Amino acid sequence: MKIIRLEEPGIWKRLEGDKPSENLSEGDALVSVKKIGVCGTDLHAFKGQQPFFSYPRILGHELAVEVVAIADDVTNVSVGDKCSVEPYYNDVIGQAVRRGKTNCGEHLQVLGVHVDGGMQEYFVYPAKFLHATNTLSDDQLAMIEPLAIGCHAVDRAEIKEDDIVLVIGVGPIGLGTIQFAQLTGARVIAMDIDDTKLQKCKEITKVKDTINALGNVEEELEILLNGDLPTVILDATGNKTSMMNTFKYAAAGGTIVFIGLFMGDVVFHDPSFHKKELTLKASRAALGEDFSRIIRLIEAGKIDATSFITHRMNFDEVPTEFEKLYNQTDLIKAIIEL
Repeated sequence: MKIIRLEEPGIWKRLEGDKPSENLSEGDALVSVKKIGVCGTDLHAFKGQQPFFSYPRILGHELAVEVVAIADDVTNVSVGDKCSVEPYYNDVIGQAVRRGKTNCGEHLQVLGVHVDGGMQEYFVYPAKFLHATNTLSDDQLAMIEPLAIGCHAVDRAEIKEDDIVLVIGVGPIGLGTIQFAQLTGARVIAMDIDDTKLQKCKEITKVKDTINALGNVEEELEILLNGDLPTVILDATGNKTSMMNTFKYAAAGGTIVFIGLFMGDVVFHDPSFHKKELTLKASRAALGEDFSRIIRLIEAGKIDATSFITHRMNFDEVPTEFEKLYNQTDLIKAIIEL
């Protein structure tokens, strides 16, 4: 079978391996990879800028797969099922997992980051992390994992209908976050430094209000909101400056959720933080139930899973074409097709 592995930053290697045996261990399934979404994690790993990462590594964690074989004890999926893959698992059941926080376990493993991922034709994976639906397309299935990041972040924010929500960064994660925030009934504002992306955001999410982060954001927010400020801010940029600016934009009593991360320290003025009685949260990955919920929402037409797919490449083209993604000014989401 074909495998493409990132040997070191900027260096791909084509490999040929044996298709895994269908004589599976308890709880496992053998899957065939159909589509792979290119994540910011993959782009950072290619440039050598991804934290918690080691080389060589087979990338790929936004996956649409088909079940080829299952162990005798597997009951949640059947051969032939199309599935989204929940790419996070805990091989040690630590304190967080015992409390239901499987997305941030002390020993969390992520496909394509800590262990080899989906840039291969077949792989074996625990069936309990496969989420089946035979009504969605492979494109939709590949988008469920990045949508789940936004879904979990919105749950972390505990948004109420009377909240004013500011989502910063309108890449794939931000676009998904906006859609889930809109489902709460709250007013949602989008912010980015790129007017072209903001216009695309309006087209995809139908969000009414947008702000360019390069302007006078505090003044624009107060004008837009008649002197008020956002009560919930979700920052999906992974940018140090953007993330630390959120403390200025938040209303008193507000909540800030950091979806992205950067390598460094978050610094804020503690008296101002205390005066506003702000709540600061991180949001990592997603929960298993998020995947099933998103499948139902897409099936019901309440979430758009594919409008922000802008680029495609064939699996065999990855070693020669992947780096070109960095030069695509209109890139939102790229899909690799097997």
